Amino acid sequence: MADTNEGPEFELPRRFGRYVLFDHIGRGGMAEIYLARGTTQMGASRLAVVKVVLNRFSEDPSFAGMLISEAKLAARLSHRNIVQTFDLGREEGRLFIAMQYVEGFDVTQLLRKLSQKKIGLPAEYGFYVVLEMLQALDYAHRCSDDEGNALGIVHRDVSPSNVLVSLEGEVKLCDFGIARAVTDIAELPEGALEGKAAYMSPEQARGERIDGRADVFSASIILWELLCGRRMYKAQPDREVIDIARAGEVPALIDRGLPEYAQLQAIVSKGLAVDREQRYATAGAMARDLEDYVIRNRLRASPMKLGAFLTEQFETELVSVRRDLEQRALSVTAEVPVEVIPDLGGYDDAPAATLPPRQAPDELAPLPLPSSGPPLPSARLDPPPAPVLPALAPTVTPAAPAKRPVALMAVAAVVLLGVLGVVASQFMH
Repeated sequence: MADTNEGPEFELPRRFGRYVLFDHIGRGGMAEIYLARGTTQMGASRLAVVKVVLNRFSEDPSFAGMLISEAKLAARLSHRNIVQTFDLGREEGRLFIAMQYVEGFDVTQLLRKLSQKKIGLPAEYGFYVVLEMLQALDYAHRCSDDEGNALGIVHRDVSPSNVLVSLEGEVKLCDFGIARAVTDIAELPEGALEGKAAYMSPEQARGERIDGRADVFSASIILWELLCGRRMYKAQPDREVIDIARAGEVPALIDRGLPEYAQLQAIVSKGLAVDREQRYATAGAMARDLEDYVIRNRLRASPMKLGAFLTEQFETELVSVRRDLEQRALSVTAEVPVEVIPDLGGYDDAPAATLPPRQAPDELAPLPLPSSGPPLPSARLDPPPAPVLPALAPTVTPAAPAKRPVALMAVAAVVLLGVLGVVASQFMH
């Protein structure tokens, strides 16, 4: 769980290598998280989320090696549903990762704000989020190197705080590669394991070797929670969440009145099978079954509809947040010179963002039927608008002065006489 109450480690704004950090987003289990600004070689302003790894992890050679190795794999991922990792380095003795900035919210924030407003997330949007997330996982699991060898990428931390929903209705999964490095380090911050355990497959919670099916289980937990409106794994007086996760004790799915409940229950149950041999073999296989259900029952959504839903509910709030961000981002230019950041291959210039993990509330607003769902809240910071070039006046070439008819006739007569002379000379020969 991220601790957002503590202030930033650095005084802001602050130059940090190729970036200028100007806003403290929060603190996660392994890093301080900042909003940063830089300028591309083309002169365009670019926002990024920079995760500065905490000292105790940066100084651990085994952690550093694992993080670098995993981040390099994550940087190979290029998919519309995956937040792009576009920079990794060490500055002032600290490891850092720079990621695409997404304007929007993570699912934890989304559900918390909806719960506070007593607004339900329409069912079609809940299914849409899960389907997009499954597509990201399917792509990552199938990703191979230049020789066609499977990279064996497993996210390991598929949770609501790592699923981002942009204000354009895009869904992006973030933090590929980070979970393995954190999991393999002995020292974890207090409460970090509990937050992760709430979305672990039984084999992952038991410390066994895992594959893509562990991510399928985690995604199915998110689907279960969206459908039921509450956390699936909850600590008990005599048992910790990690113990419940190891046993794979999945509560029954709550019937909220959605159509074809038996078919929906079968999909969720297969995704949450304790025995991974009985689980969906791939994220793509689960996505196909869920999409068939969604289409058959007319519960399909689109990015445009989801984006309109978000904007309708939070336009006023977002305008003030955007203006505040624009002012702070612009002030950075005056206070700290911004170094030119080289263009990095595969980076999408579209804005994007990641926030630190936050624990979801115990009780979440359940999904209403498609006809009854209102809007969802929030606001994440938005990049300043692209600079507008001044209108350029068209270049006009002055027209040559018109020649008088008499002069034109004289020229024509000279040319004609010349031609006749040539012809006559040909006949004479």
